[in-house]
Amino acid sequence: MFNSLHRWVGAFALILLAVVCVPAQETKVSGDDFIKSHYTKYEFRIPMRDGKRLFTAVYVPKTSAFPADPGPYPFLMDRTPYSVAPYGEDKYPAHLGPSDEFEKGGYIFVYQDVRGRYMSEGEFIEMRPHIDDKKSPQDVDDSSDTYDTIEFLLKNVDHNNGKVGIWGISYPGFYTSASIIDSHPALVAASPQAPMTDLFKGDDAYHGGAFMLSANFGFYAFFKPQSQPQTPHQSVPFDFGTPDTYRFYLNAGNLANLEAQYLKGSNWLFNDQMNHDTYDSYWQARDLSRHMKNVKCAVLVVGGWYDAEDLSGPYRTFNAISKMNPETPTTLVEGPWVHGGWARGEGSHLGDIQFNAKTSEYFHASVQFPFFEHYLKGKSAGAQPKAVVFETGTNVWRHFEEWPPKEAKAKTFYFHAGGKLSFDAPADAKGVDEYVSDPNHPVPFVGYTTDTVPQRYMVDDQRFSSYRPDVLVYQTDPLTEDVTIAGPISPKLKIASSGTDSDFVVKLIDVYPEDYGDAEGRPNKRVTDEPPLRMGGYQELLRGEPMRAKFRNSWEKPEPLTPGKQTEVDFTMPDLFHTFRRGHRIMVQVQSSWFPLTDRNPQTFTDIPHAKPEDFKKATEQVFREKDAASGVEVMVMPAR
Repeated sequence: MFNSLHRWVGAFALILLAVVCVPAQETKVSGDDFIKSHYTKYEFRIPMRDGKRLFTAVYVPKTSAFPADPGPYPFLMDRTPYSVAPYGEDKYPAHLGPSDEFEKGGYIFVYQDVRGRYMSEGEFIEMRPHIDDKKSPQDVDDSSDTYDTIEFLLKNVDHNNGKVGIWGISYPGFYTSASIIDSHPALVAASPQAPMTDLFKGDDAYHGGAFMLSANFGFYAFFKPQSQPQTPHQSVPFDFGTPDTYRFYLNAGNLANLEAQYLKGSNWLFNDQMNHDTYDSYWQARDLSRHMKNVKCAVLVVGGWYDAEDLSGPYRTFNAISKMNPETPTTLVEGPWVHGGWARGEGSHLGDIQFNAKTSEYFHASVQFPFFEHYLKGKSAGAQPKAVVFETGTNVWRHFEEWPPKEAKAKTFYFHAGGKLSFDAPADAKGVDEYVSDPNHPVPFVGYTTDTVPQRYMVDDQRFSSYRPDVLVYQTDPLTEDVTIAGPISPKLKIASSGTDSDFVVKLIDVYPEDYGDAEGRPNKRVTDEPPLRMGGYQELLRGEPMRAKFRNSWEKPEPLTPGKQTEVDFTMPDLFHTFRRGHRIMVQVQSSWFPLTDRNPQTFTDIPHAKPEDFKKATEQVFREKDAASGVEVMVMPAR
């Protein structure tokens, strides 16, 4: 189900698919009768303080359903814009809760259509801004909606123990975060997972000021405004007319053409994303990390190192809660997962990269379930560390009392002549590398034809791009000892361009030794009878991000480049915890397009969504690597073990 839908609507639609534990259909599975025999379903239209009613499905354990835990039971809530179907008190889902442990553990499960979606009344607003000041009866946000819902449930659902937990993945992760601000006293535990937090600064919409083209168009061709009430209907996948979206988006021209030709004004949600292309008041009001105050409940923030949709959200949420609520128990969990991957797979591999462990099972049994059991039922559990993180490269779980670890120290990989990379700063008085970037022939983000954003792209082999003349490549000698990085990654570039704007995409890569063993039995074959992958020399992408140069000084007020003038382009990429093993090399690639993952920069300072064909011009890009203008990538390095 997930793979086919993913191909239909693009990787951005995994926001929907990740919410796998929200009831979605009455599928026959092993133990299908378990939910019906152990739970009674109730449907409520819960009134909010402004009179609007939110549709809510509640699943209550039947008397004597769980002899080992006769109750009373806590509530475990999930609020979603993606439908709480199946509708009807005689209709039951195949699963309840975040994982199997919960539906067999005795909880009252609550699923709610958020305001303005499906069967709930009111107006839907994209990432509805939080109201910090005291709310009047007419003022509502997702914190107040959750508060009113909890108040109703406590009074109208029997045999509850007076405690509430909430969880959600992606958009429901945003609703989870919003719900815990100034929250109801009964809300004692929350787990925002892959939460949308700041769409302009690194989550779904924009990365480094560049529009995430393929994911956004794929999602909003599917996620559309609704009239209320509206039950789910059969979604028709968008027909690209080709398996090659690189060619599709290139032929479409600018973003305005794309919208006019295919969406035709039918989705104001997409238009909002496209037209708000600076960090204006629209985005600032929707940055939830600014509002994470008065969080009283325990919080378990969950993310994946390879989340193509909401990679930044978990860090922003975790850091904001920790800073504004230092007394609140807050834990960050990061595993080797894609968007919501911990909820719908083993987490044992991604693409051609193996993690040698069922990481999702560890998270379910050792982290997530004990967290809710402790805070909602008072069951003993060891104190949660500040960070529970999976170290890729060595493939082990590690615990830290702060994140990034206090022992990690900043060091910079500098660029040198001949494509060399090292911790030594350049000593040359003069040094520069250059390439010609052509927006009409952009660098693709994968080395194969695709009609979506494959989740595996975040660890894909980068050899296809390292051969291109419009990509700069720097790499270390083979490592004589392991190098472990833990924390954010910060490119610091000294550049010049012949254009008045340009993108600079920086990729951090783990290069395998040439004699590394081949991968037998490839888990994600793209071709039937595909031979073993030659892993010798594999260039595993670890982290890659674009930076649109016009935002180098301000996200709110972009500035053109002065052609030929040297300037700085510094930015920060999301955190990573990875060990480059002895014998491997560390590589950095620099390029000026990453298509169609991001939209094309015309390389002229202009209104990019409405750029004319003549605005798209070649530009010569220079990256300096000299004593007084050193370029490199700053990382946080752990002490040698």
